[in-house]
Amino acid sequence: MRVLVAEDEEALAELVSTGLRRAGFAVDTVLDGAAAVEHLQVHDYDVVVLDRDLPGVHGDDVARGLVAAASPTRILMLTAAAAVEDRVYGLDLGADDYLSKPFEFPELVSRVRALRRRGARPPVPPLLERHGLRLDTVRRTAQRDGRALELSPKEFSVLQVLLEADGAVVSAEELLERAWDAHADPFTGAVRVCMSKLRAKLGEPGLIRTVQGVGYVL
Repeated sequence: MRVLVAEDEEALAELVSTGLRRAGFAVDTVLDGAAAVEHLQVHDYDVVVLDRDLPGVHGDDVARGLVAAASPTRILMLTAAAAVEDRVYGLDLGADDYLSKPFEFPELVSRVRALRRRGARPPVPPLLERHGLRLDTVRRTAQRDGRALELSPKEFSVLQVLLEADGAVVSAEELLERAWDAHADPFTGAVRVCMSKLRAKLGEPGLIRTVQGVGYVL
């Protein structure tokens, strides 16, 4: 799951981004509205955590641009403006959710996950099951035939993408786009290495097949 954090308070932006990464998300961080617009045009984010009072391009204008472009990226406004009229205005503007500062971090994580589930087409259930695999995307637990799998956050994200594909082939480029952040080097073989480790943890018989020149399929 790919998240953009757009927050001009650098310390808070780093805190939110670090916490979301620990929760298993691939996170990019920007500190102003212009950078937010640029990243949203280049990358396919599931959710943007958007501060309204961004310098340069205001957060409201970033939200308007996403709505006008019919972007599938879900908007979670994170702002100090907590009055009822502020929340109503933000939601009417096109935000999918609104969280005022200060906030409890577990609630932020839960709201981001909920937006991701609702934003997918078709919507993603919190529990994914296929071929004896059972993935709980809320508790971040994985099992195969009742055996607990100790997966890294990246391995969990890759397996989730494959399960959500429901038998379709997923390219290495799509895995990079959805499970890694913008700093990932597409030439490092990160997907191949992660896939090798994931296959080893899943065990036999093998569940992930490589489609030569195309990608991977569960």
